[in-house]
Amino acid sequence: MGDSLLATKSMDFAIRIINFNKTLKKKQEYIISNQLLRSGTSIGANIREAKFAQSTADFISKMSIALKEANETLYWLELLNKTDYIGNKEYNSIYSECDEILRMLHSTVRTSKLKLNQNV
Repeated sequence: MGDSLLATKSMDFAIRIINFNKTLKKKQEYIISNQLLRSGTSIGANIREAKFAQSTADFISKMSIALKEANETLYWLELLNKTDYIGNKEYNSIYSECDEILRMLHSTVRTSKLKLNQNV
């Protein structure tokens, strides 16, 4: 996988989430911001782990976890928006970035599963 587009996007997204978390702390929001920090940075960590997967099944597992973390991140973002911790403009920007990563992950997992099933 190396320096794939997905790996690069997930690293950039993690950096954005870390910086965004600092803003949320200034607003005295700690619980949801910590959840967002965990899930938003976990996406890239799991993609990085998948780089050295022991098998195709292991690769699919790591990428599936990243997919779940991306979905969880979207949930926390939506919750922060609906509770007025983030405005619509910032929400839409961050949400669309995460949604793009989620779609890429979904495609990667689906394609990998198809390849795995063809090799069985």
